[in-house]
Amino acid sequence: MVSPTSHNFVDKKDLTNSVRITWFGHSMFLLEDSEVKLLFDPFDNDMVGYGRPDVEADVVMVSHGHGDHNNSDIVRGNPAILNKPGSYSPDNVRITGLQAFHDQSGGSQRGLNIIFRVEMKEVTFVHLGDLGHIPSAELAKGLHDTDVLFIPVGGVFTIDADMAVEVVRVLRPRIVIPMHYGTPAGKIPLGTEEPFIKNFKNVERINEGPIYLSKEEIPEPTLVLVMSYVS
Repeated sequence: MVSPTSHNFVDKKDLTNSVRITWFGHSMFLLEDSEVKLLFDPFDNDMVGYGRPDVEADVVMVSHGHGDHNNSDIVRGNPAILNKPGSYSPDNVRITGLQAFHDQSGGSQRGLNIIFRVEMKEVTFVHLGDLGHIPSAELAKGLHDTDVLFIPVGGVFTIDADMAVEVVRVLRPRIVIPMHYGTPAGKIPLGTEEPFIKNFKNVERINEGPIYLSKEEIPEPTLVLVMSYVS
């Protein structure tokens, strides 16, 4: 069931008090406020599709070393590259990289995956990268109080729709933004978002992008927000 859009996420807002979120397709998102631009998982468009994004950033976060997530060469602005677990504090933003795995076998099949937790304008964002397993209790503790969760839902070397539903149940975010799923512009044969979103009653589709989000606009209960990619 998909509810009609009832939140004001598309009107432009002052970035001194809000965050602009742009989805370029696959797992690549840009977060911007008035001080800093943060980019998650830039892709090789020859591999992934969606066209070559024209994007500038101060910080690039890379969840793992595969070409559909680590093509930082396309990013303008001489950004800092974060690709290891740890804590970082650029421009009044707090970033924590937490180690996870790209499979259900402790990384023995596809290696490690870094989950990035970002605190920006009093909003906590979590980008799961190519998470391949349900988070342990310890990992879930490190991802507490998630406001916005970017979650892979299309399967193929990451969690599938059913596992993604369980991850949402474990982490209990307030907004869920699906990523890493099949679209007409994508080249990788992933499942669509539909098997995931059918499990939720509170779903909105945004037919344009980017979107704008401030702390006071974050809804309860959990809202699944299906974004449109920007080419």
